[in-house]
Amino acid sequence: MDKWAPMAPTKPGGPSSSHNLSSRFASVLKPSKPSVRGSASSGPLIGRWPEAVILSIIGLLPVSDLPNVARASRAVARLVKDERGWEVRCKWLGLEPDSASPLKEHSRPLQTPKKSSFSIPSKARASISAEDDFGDFSAHGNDVFEDVDFGDFEGARPNADSLGSKKEQNLLDFDDLPLPSRPTGGGGQKTGFFALTPTPTKPKVSSRNNGLYSVYANTQPGPFYKAYKNHHLTMIPYCQHLRSSPSPGSTLSLLFPPSSTTSLPPSLSDQSNLLLSLLLFLSPRLQPLKDWGFLRQALLAAADRFDSTCLVAFEVSDGKKDEMGMRIAAESSWKVWEAGGGSRDQWECGRVWVEKREVFYDTARWDSSENIIKVQSPTGAMTRQLDFTPMDAFVSHVLEAFRIDAEFAKRVFPANARVILSFCDRVASDVIGEYIHPLLSQARAVSQDLFLQATAATFVQAWKLVDLVMEVLGETQKVIPRTSVEDTVFRMFEQHLDEYLDDETERVKLHLEDICKAWEQQLGASDSAKRAQNGGPTFLTSDNPDQIKRNVLAGFRDALLLPVTIVPRTVTFATNAIVTGSTQAVSGLAMLNPQKWTGNNGKIVKKDESNGDIVLEVPDSSEIQEEEKEDEINEKTLDISENPNSKDLKAKSEGDNSFDKLQLLVSLDTALELIQADRDSLKRAETFSRYPGRSGIRVKEAIEEIFILMMKAAGDRHIAPGFRIATNQMSTYKPSDHETTTSVAPLLQFFELVHIGDTIQSMIQVYFDKELSPYVDKTDFLNAVMREKKRFESVLDDAVAAGLNAGIEVLMNQVEHIIVTKTGPREYYPIEGAAMDLGPTKGCQEAIKCLEMHCNLLRGSTSKEVLEVFYQEVGIRLQAILQRHLKRQIISLEGGFQIIADLNTYHSFVASLKQQRITEDFANLKMLGHVYIVSDAKDLAQIVRDVTRYGGTFTPEDIYEFIQRRSDWKKIEKTVDKAMYALSVKEDCVIM
Repeated sequence: MDKWAPMAPTKPGGPSSSHNLSSRFASVLKPSKPSVRGSASSGPLIGRWPEAVILSIIGLLPVSDLPNVARASRAVARLVKDERGWEVRCKWLGLEPDSASPLKEHSRPLQTPKKSSFSIPSKARASISAEDDFGDFSAHGNDVFEDVDFGDFEGARPNADSLGSKKEQNLLDFDDLPLPSRPTGGGGQKTGFFALTPTPTKPKVSSRNNGLYSVYANTQPGPFYKAYKNHHLTMIPYCQHLRSSPSPGSTLSLLFPPSSTTSLPPSLSDQSNLLLSLLLFLSPRLQPLKDWGFLRQALLAAADRFDSTCLVAFEVSDGKKDEMGMRIAAESSWKVWEAGGGSRDQWECGRVWVEKREVFYDTARWDSSENIIKVQSPTGAMTRQLDFTPMDAFVSHVLEAFRIDAEFAKRVFPANARVILSFCDRVASDVIGEYIHPLLSQARAVSQDLFLQATAATFVQAWKLVDLVMEVLGETQKVIPRTSVEDTVFRMFEQHLDEYLDDETERVKLHLEDICKAWEQQLGASDSAKRAQNGGPTFLTSDNPDQIKRNVLAGFRDALLLPVTIVPRTVTFATNAIVTGSTQAVSGLAMLNPQKWTGNNGKIVKKDESNGDIVLEVPDSSEIQEEEKEDEINEKTLDISENPNSKDLKAKSEGDNSFDKLQLLVSLDTALELIQADRDSLKRAETFSRYPGRSGIRVKEAIEEIFILMMKAAGDRHIAPGFRIATNQMSTYKPSDHETTTSVAPLLQFFELVHIGDTIQSMIQVYFDKELSPYVDKTDFLNAVMREKKRFESVLDDAVAAGLNAGIEVLMNQVEHIIVTKTGPREYYPIEGAAMDLGPTKGCQEAIKCLEMHCNLLRGSTSKEVLEVFYQEVGIRLQAILQRHLKRQIISLEGGFQIIADLNTYHSFVASLKQQRITEDFANLKMLGHVYIVSDAKDLAQIVRDVTRYGGTFTPEDIYEFIQRRSDWKKIEKTVDKAMYALSVKEDCVIM
């Protein structure tokens, strides 16, 4: 405190006064460097803060505190009067500029105070520089709200004669507080709060100011400023009534006195308008008076009494069927109720109307247990099933009653009151919910299947209420969003959701397990002929297996696209078809009934005996509803002719029953049953997919789990065991025990098995794309569905690879058996002088035929990668077989030409496989045949020593083994040995 010293007064007008002021207030007037906080703000600063920040703060201050705030400085006073702040307040009050207050006619005239002159002495005024932020705010009578005292606003502003009693009245007048640059004594013109405008004399602006504090000369009040002033003055008399009224009833009498002409109080609309204006005026947002809180409490008490008055008027109009009177009473009540912060649910007028609706009191005659009926099964046993015809009638009645009342509510009640939404919530919980809850309890007591069907069906029925509400509201109505209407049904049904989802996943798991067990029992049946009554390859008998699969998938895809309804009406558990009267098709894949196909192996194609074409047959929905009626409604003709050799192929396959029909180890029928059972559960769970929040996540997880269970059943319980059995059976095949040489029965059937497995994989992919893709992100490799789907594909690939490995072993054993048994003893050592055809031998021809047939059958049944591995393995093993075959023969010079013919034929077959590696190896093997047609031993030795001749496939030692099979080897052995190794038995070997 020792460093502070009072400011020494200077003589006004002196030569150094201006300089002294400038130096003295340099720290105040000099613009400071913007801080880091304010560096991003544009515009002038007030002190260290941007003007926009100060203006925002002023806009949030109570109106009653603004006089004191305005005294801080000229810059702050300018912002207090800034139009932007008053525009916000006017918008809150619903005022437009240049318009009189809508309640002006109800206001009482205010007393006009006597204005006393007040001025700053000229000497003091001269000492105030234009750079000074403080000064006289009241010069030249720039009064705003000068008739209003922003102390307590107790009536009109007191006149000059009553100034002596202001202390006793506890009034705080803005002008009683001295401004920083105003003398504390002396007389002057008294002004009100809004006389904040600086003197109209244009001041000098110092260059140091930089325009940061622009002086506000000759500025007149703006339109929003004036609009608020008019409204403020209008509200003061009513505030006086709120102070003086002893009770809410008397408050209304004071606020709404009878008219002098009609002796009647104002209409409800006029009363609500005044109460609304007062509620907005005496709000925490404005706080226009010091005692606004007390006044607002009194006003809210009067508003409650007014709400009761409106309710009585509403009831009277309701009794008279006066729709216009009801609307006026409801709108007047809601307007005041909403402004007072009342809850929509507690609004008495809307709540009473909803409770009186007849729909809540006439539901006793509806019995939900009628939806569970007793039906005699074909075996004579009585079973209970669902028939939702009674619930249809109940829901139709409720919705029609709701429609009539909701349309009436739309005409009578304000949209913001959302009475229709409250009505919908009550109907959902107290009417529809009370009907559904006992029905589900009874269904669960009967069976789990019945409970699952009833849960999904009742939710679909309850959802009709949502569609009806949105229809009544119309598309242009945005006050009640659809999500709010949906929440009413969600809340009503949520108590059953967790129990349903748990039961659904448990039931589908057991159902899929039962299907797999039934198939295993069928495989273990002793009567294999019964299982294979229509057996034999199906894909392989076609000239184009790929086309057959494409058409199977096309029919499967069409079945998945059929509309599905969940509400059962006279359904039967035998077909598991959930139909809607006679208009809708079936649920799930019932229309793709495997029993309607030709054959038992899931053959969706059949042969038309009239023209030999293959057509696709899809049962109609009438075939599901009427079991005895069969009507083909969708036939797709395929441009495929039957393979001429298919009958022979089928005969060869059926001629050997020792392997128990390997192609029957995996069934399209069973796969379709698995998909159908899974889709039934999936469609039921999908009805709840719109659930929001935690429940929605739980539904999505259940949908994923249902699909995962199906893939596990199809992969681990059906496909993998079937391929494992087929692989084990193929390994026991012995070619010598079978008459057929050109075909390998187990491998042929395994190829059919591969086609079936590939078709099942494609069907599951189609099922996934159509049904699961909306719920699963295909790019999320961590998703449980995507991981399980990848594992299922790996299970199938591993099963096929293991089977093909055993199949190659069986095939090549068959090929070697053909080559050995079909090659005559003198094929490569003919009698001298005998005529030679120089074509491939019979053993070579049949071996190539066997290989070509099996390689061609595999095309289109597996992936390109697996096919390439199969071809390469065939080529490698075939080369080893031929090498062993050559080393077992005795080959003459004439027979060498026969060897070359056979090797050329094998090379041509391998080249057709288009595998570069094995093609090169067989090209080198073909060159090996030349060692049998060279007669000169020395030339033969040079050929043997030429390691580049065979591309590195054969070493000289390997060639030496092959030439030992020449018929003249004993004659040329010494010459070849000498030429190859430079050895001579006589010269180099000495016996001691």
